[in-house]
Amino acid sequence: QEVKELADSIGYPVLLRPSFVLGGRAMEIVYDEESLVDYIGRAAELITPDKPVLVDHFLEDATEVDVDMIADGKTFVVGGVLEHIEEAGIHSGDSACCLPPYTLLPQTIEEIKRQTALLAEELGVVGLMNVQFAVKNSEIYVLEVNPRASRTVPFISKAIGRPLAKLAAKCMAGEKLEKLGFTKEIIPSYFSVKEAVLPFVKFHGVDIVLGPEMKSTGEVMGIDRTFAKAYAKSQMAASSALPQKGTVFLSVKDKDKPAILDVAKKLQDLEFELVATQGTAKALSDYGIYAKSLRKIQEGSPNVLDLIHRNAVHLVINTPSGAKPRKDEVTIRSSAVSRGIPCITTIAGAVSSVQGIEAALHEDLNIQPIQAYHSELLVSS
Repeated sequence: QEVKELADSIGYPVLLRPSFVLGGRAMEIVYDEESLVDYIGRAAELITPDKPVLVDHFLEDATEVDVDMIADGKTFVVGGVLEHIEEAGIHSGDSACCLPPYTLLPQTIEEIKRQTALLAEELGVVGLMNVQFAVKNSEIYVLEVNPRASRTVPFISKAIGRPLAKLAAKCMAGEKLEKLGFTKEIIPSYFSVKEAVLPFVKFHGVDIVLGPEMKSTGEVMGIDRTFAKAYAKSQMAASSALPQKGTVFLSVKDKDKPAILDVAKKLQDLEFELVATQGTAKALSDYGIYAKSLRKIQEGSPNVLDLIHRNAVHLVINTPSGAKPRKDEVTIRSSAVSRGIPCITTIAGAVSSVQGIEAALHEDLNIQPIQAYHSELLVSS
């Protein structure tokens, strides 16, 4: 009864985080009373006064930002500000991210840095600190503050050409940042994109949709003069190179239909053939974008699985329809990945992918050693 009262009083999606090990998914985002009751039911035997389930308001359609800072107790220097490509709610270890930020407003970035420094000073940090923010409608939310090294430190160190972990260890041993020659944030003139490497190709039938639980087994990095080119390189390195021609399958939930229009139009301009489920095809048609309508899997052929099995689809854009994805959605996404077809499950990912495709088609993706990029930083400093 208490759980039902909680569900009635919330009125928005919540993130559930148990303070104990729960079989299957530990954290979960729930959107309705049924899902909340189901989750608590699975955890009921493990809940005690000292082992509660934490309930947080989940921010939908927010941009997540990671900041790593190094400090010696008196001097506080931002190592890097990373803008996530996937929206907040996807585990930071699974989300692609970019340094420097590629869409955030300058004033938002400066405020994030200001808040990070205040947190580090208040906590008396000596060494490294990581803060995770979410930005929605220009409002900045603090998600986590971790006074320790984070998984993004090696990536930032490669991007800026300075060994943050080594410098932090020296600070913890009593040295000062001024003596170590690191007193000012390094903001590269190029873009570095971190992309997660996911193991789904080895697990046929498993849904590839990302969430608050980390699933990646590694990460790669793409560097270039523009975000689009760096993103395209990161996808190549992650073994899911974006296609430069062929057929794209589109199927998005109703909420995402307005946002997919620009993506579909750009793909059409790049001379891709579009195929879609009936609902998505109609939404595109209403705005003058043609996509061949396919039947649902249970309705028989021709459907998208037929095309996937014939290697006639080269990119899949499929956003989940709800908290509990339909069986046919899971089948489509899993089948695509098992055949090496890039599969995108977020609008933000689709937008970035189209930018990467356009860059790969019309621009030169130059290859040069990372030391060449670092040499530019030495000259500019």
